Amino acid sequence: MRDVLYLEEIEQAEALLKPQRVEVLRQLAEPATCGEVAARLGQTSQRVYYHVKRLVDAGLVDLVSERRVRGINEGIYQAAARSYWLSPRLVGRIGLTKARDELSLGYLLDLMEDVQADIAALDKTAPELPSIGLSGEIHVRPEKRQEFLNDLQTMMRELFTRYGGAEGDAFKLAVACYPKGEVHE
Repeated sequence: MRDVLYLEEIEQAEALLKPQRVEVLRQLAEPATCGEVAARLGQTSQRVYYHVKRLVDAGLVDLVSERRVRGINEGIYQAAARSYWLSPRLVGRIGLTKARDELSLGYLLDLMEDVQADIAALDKTAPELPSIGLSGEIHVRPEKRQEFLNDLQTMMRELFTRYGGAEGDAFKLAVACYPKGEVHE
């Protein structure tokens, strides 16, 4: 099972975005038969099989093994990933140009879309991918906000200058700074 499955096909999104299928998918975090899932959800095996079949066809669930029970092959299924990312490209974009102002929310959304696509393209079978994720919260008074943003930009430019040579492994660095709620002026 992969950690993340990046969904770029509309058929995958359509298969996933049904509440009953999401619940079936949750039940398949560990390998199970349709009968086992049906018993847990209080549904018929046929109803669960219908949803599992659609999830398999969309690549969201895998048939991991089969066993013979009373002369019938019974499938054992498991979710293809622990979590699923829906590509923003599936929804589409209004307008033709990406936001260019680094201080706009549109630019931040474009940046997150690029990061999402880059992460999805990584080889997830590699044992240790050199990566880091940091998150924190900073409280800035309104009168210091511009100074904070300027300091952040300066720090990032210094890192890009110091480590921006043409030799070695390429790493992409993205920093997102956004309000965590209401912004007070």
